[in-house]
Amino acid sequence: MLQKLKGLYEGDTPAAHRFRYGLLVFDLVTIAFVIVTSFFPRTGWVEIVDLVLGVVILADFAVRVAIEKQKTYYFLRLSTWADIAAVASFLLPIAGEGFGFLRILRTLRLLHTYQTLVRLRQDFVYFRRHEDIVLAAINLGVFLFIMTGLIYATQYRVNPEIRNYADALYFTVTTLTTTGFGDITLTGESGRMLSVGVMIVGVTLFLRLVQVLLRSSKVRHECPTCGLILHDADAIHCKHCGTTLHIKTEGGV
Repeated sequence: MLQKLKGLYEGDTPAAHRFRYGLLVFDLVTIAFVIVTSFFPRTGWVEIVDLVLGVVILADFAVRVAIEKQKTYYFLRLSTWADIAAVASFLLPIAGEGFGFLRILRTLRLLHTYQTLVRLRQDFVYFRRHEDIVLAAINLGVFLFIMTGLIYATQYRVNPEIRNYADALYFTVTTLTTTGFGDITLTGESGRMLSVGVMIVGVTLFLRLVQVLLRSSKVRHECPTCGLILHDADAIHCKHCGTTLHIKTEGGV
């Protein structure tokens, strides 16, 4: 049984790829659920869904621990502790709505797994051609979700201007883009530190995305001589060392 599960999580079969895409969809649905339910009071059906999602995440986490060979190293990863936080936020009643943002940390693991990125390169031509743009957008999106969740969780009970997730998202976006209308501000020392984090890290990621968008289109192909990775799509020779390149295209080599 354990070997079958290991094959689904780490294998290269069509079934394994479908399974991992299913996990990705599950995470996206979970994030959507967390965001949507922030607009409504907690009711019995929300708590039931919380419990179901928590059990699924716990089972997924238990399987990953079981199939991991280097368990000590596994527990040193940020993504592992993000999963633990997600499980706790769903299953512990004492956590309550205020810790719901922890569920969003699950995106850190699945959106950056090596297997997912490899499969995206294999399955989607657009991803292969625009991998830098997609990754820059993902990095910015993950940061946006997490900072919005932190702001919502720490401010919605003490700040009358943060009433739901949309208010927190609005503040995060206006701060990240340096628009700063000033109609929503964060209170307390922790609020000011969160604002500083959004301005420093968020603006950096935003500028990175803009830089990638404005850069001329490149393809990823490692030069066998000098190791240069990015080249023009129609390049025959490496611009750095002059080595003849054989860049794969959709029409052949």
